[in-house]
Amino acid sequence: MEKGYLVIVLHAHLPYVRHPEHEHFLEEKWFYEAMTESYIPLLKAMDALARDGVDFRLTLSLTPTLLSMMTDPLLQDRYVRHLDSLIELADKEVRRTSNEPVSGGLARMYRGLFGEAREIFCGRYQKDLTRAFKEWMERGQVEIITSAATHGFLPLMEICPEAVRAQIRVGVQTHRRIFGRDPRGIWLPECGYYPGLDQILKEEGLRFFILETHGILFATPRPRYGVHAPVYCPSGVAAFGRDRESSKSVWSAEEGYPGDPIYREFYRDIGFDLDYEYVRPYLNGDGARIQTGLKYFRITGSAQKEPYAPAAALEKAAAHAGNFLFNREKQIEHLHSLMKKPPIVLAPYDAELFGHWWFEGPRWLEFLLRKIHSEGTVFKTITPSGYLEKYPEHQTVNPPMSSWGYNGYAEVWLNPSNDWIYRPLHEAARRMTESARHFPDPSVVRRRALNQMARELLLAQASDWAFIMKTGTHTDYAVRRTREHLARFTRLWEELNKNSMDIGHLESIESMDNLFPDIDYQIYANRRKEREI
Repeated sequence: MEKGYLVIVLHAHLPYVRHPEHEHFLEEKWFYEAMTESYIPLLKAMDALARDGVDFRLTLSLTPTLLSMMTDPLLQDRYVRHLDSLIELADKEVRRTSNEPVSGGLARMYRGLFGEAREIFCGRYQKDLTRAFKEWMERGQVEIITSAATHGFLPLMEICPEAVRAQIRVGVQTHRRIFGRDPRGIWLPECGYYPGLDQILKEEGLRFFILETHGILFATPRPRYGVHAPVYCPSGVAAFGRDRESSKSVWSAEEGYPGDPIYREFYRDIGFDLDYEYVRPYLNGDGARIQTGLKYFRITGSAQKEPYAPAAALEKAAAHAGNFLFNREKQIEHLHSLMKKPPIVLAPYDAELFGHWWFEGPRWLEFLLRKIHSEGTVFKTITPSGYLEKYPEHQTVNPPMSSWGYNGYAEVWLNPSNDWIYRPLHEAARRMTESARHFPDPSVVRRRALNQMARELLLAQASDWAFIMKTGTHTDYAVRRTREHLARFTRLWEELNKNSMDIGHLESIESMDNLFPDIDYQIYANRRKEREI
């Protein structure tokens, strides 16, 4: 009989980046890289486990913006083009390195990975990876949870409850449209929570969410078992807290597994190392050097990087999986001796860490799940819903406002680098709410404009833009996206109130920002959802 449980949560999220007005757009590569290096390798790892009869449970949050990109025909076709370009480059590298044993072997490895990714994407899933994740959901081994529509940081929207409700409801609707069922849980963007948010989650049919550690520990009254048992909010919605000990071994820059010198170095890439004219056809349209995904060195830990050795790296990944298993067994045994119920250790990670940043990450996860299945007698993997079904009785507390990120209280998303965005965002939310109430039964064109206003507001609210402004990477792009969506919203609002709609302009932005096809602007009218029978 197991003494406790491990919940592994992978948060898969990217901001909505789609630019049909440009043939090549640098930031779209965020999506293509995550598909090739994280999502497809994760599916391959789960397929390998299934073939060998390994029983496991994973929790995966797929955000509405990511799902929208995965199901968009333009991005699907552009991803195939991206893969074809990678395959062509890998073929060139196989020829160039044919007399070099080490780099030649790595070139052949990449050629195989890119070709396999293309076959999985085009052949097996007809360019739509949501089919793959839906299959795993229906098997019952992967619980897929939702997130807010565009990953808006909800505590900084509290001033406008209608905006919070719209973010949550569109997230639930998108999940239902793609997966055919309502989600039971939600990943709150940036783990951002404020008191009273749980009531909105309940009204939208959600049963649980994830909190940063201190969001549980500083609750009132103090939770009896800390983060190692879920708690109920006053609404009855459950909150699960992040276990810092299990997270540190993967996340920590100093102590985490991904920093081991045997693993592949992310920052050394042939896009920067090789002759410019040789790699130029595979760079972005502006000719700037970028990461191609072909990397031949390991971290090493010194200025003189050594060649990457895949076999040694996988051996290390297996050893690290064993270390993680050992530590969780000791942790759960200790917790079990102190608690009156089986403890739960919740380990949440960004999905893109596995494969993209940590090349060996998907294999580490596969090794870990194999070891738990074959060697683990102390604990099993479980999903949050599975734990609540087994153990439905828990303490009721009031969690405080909290987030993850630097200092844990929204500082990343509200600071001098990005504080200017909130006044216009709040004003747009107020105008959206007033418009929804003022036009209960509009004409067809006005309805289209109102729905597009809702899309533009949601896109402007994405937490990614404030995060990028704080980190200083791609800052110009984040500022431009915020301003553009607000400008589109404002122009539509002005035309709506002047009764002078520019149909050509409306059609243009409808085709550009075309996510959430079933959106209904009336979500901003402050009418509670009628629960479906």
